Amino acid sequence: MNHETQARFDEVAPLAAAIWQRLQQESRRNGIAPEDVPLLAPEAAEYRLERDPSNGQFSLVGEWRNARGMKQGEILFHSDGSFFAEQDIAQPHPSKKRWFLEAVTAWGRGDEVKGEARLLPMPE
Repeated sequence: MNHETQARFDEVAPLAAAIWQRLQQESRRNGIAPEDVPLLAPEAAEYRLERDPSNGQFSLVGEWRNARGMKQGEILFHSDGSFFAEQDIAQPHPSKKRWFLEAVTAWGRGDEVKGEARLLPMPE
């Protein structure tokens, strides 16, 4: 990570930790134990700065990848203070048999972190 990208990550590191906590909370709330599907910490993401076409400012974009290099999630910090994160779960929901738990997501602005699980109906 270059110096500018590292400095931007250092600025948002406390918020990134709160977002990660929310992702874990959503995972547990949906019956997924941390040892069954461990979510990757913000520090484990690969970061870059990317120009936002809507305002010309730079957003900090982090991607989580597995050992084979396949994307498992993303965390995004916009210059306006808003953010979004998601990590794949990709498992049948443990208690809702007709649902597949695709991912957990978190979003917000400033210190307000909201989250939810993304569920898909299972084919019959």
